[in-house]
Amino acid sequence: MREKGISKAVISRLPRYYRYLGDLLDSGVERISSGELSERMKVTASQIRQDLNNFGGFGQQGYGYNARVLRGEIGKILGLDKVHPMIIIGAGHLGQALGNYGFDKNGFKVVGVFDINPDLAGMKIRDVSVQMLDELPEFLDNHVVEIATLTIPRDAAVGVAEMLVQNGIRAIWNFAHTDLNLLLPDDVVVENVHLSESLMRLSYNLTNVVDGDRKDGHSPDSKKS
Repeated sequence: MREKGISKAVISRLPRYYRYLGDLLDSGVERISSGELSERMKVTASQIRQDLNNFGGFGQQGYGYNARVLRGEIGKILGLDKVHPMIIIGAGHLGQALGNYGFDKNGFKVVGVFDINPDLAGMKIRDVSVQMLDELPEFLDNHVVEIATLTIPRDAAVGVAEMLVQNGIRAIWNFAHTDLNLLLPDDVVVENVHLSESLMRLSYNLTNVVDGDRKDGHSPDSKKS
């Protein structure tokens, strides 16, 4: 199902709904109201209802939401009801961590890992052997791959991304420190992940919220009492 006219803010909240609903199911909760979900997620109940109404609602008056059904429907919207074969370029510490994470439970299957370091050739990441980057074009000719994950230095990312696009890749999960979406064709979907920016936001909140409360004579725990 392809939805048009849905804001990016709504789309960005769907994975969080999916994750929380999975946690609820793991804890044995089968039914939940928008109010109860609001308390858990710190999102207003009206916001939850508005978000879900973009896709049909899924709730019942006086009953709330069937957590399993709702999670399944959100999974379909996110495309998680199908398998997405993916490769990882860069078998260093971050690449190995991503390869070992187990994204397959959400439909993302790592089918290949590539690097330029010959010392890593043949190393197993879960059940996938690391191959050399010069083997990648032939690999893409013989395998279905939807997503390429880049965990390589910034100065190599653009050239590798262009090579991937030339070989048919249209979705890139980019951990390199550059915004590839500004450099690649418009029909290539790029998700840039800047870990340093996340750490900077944490630093801001630590400095301006936690430290600010202390300077004002309030401890962070005092708000919870």
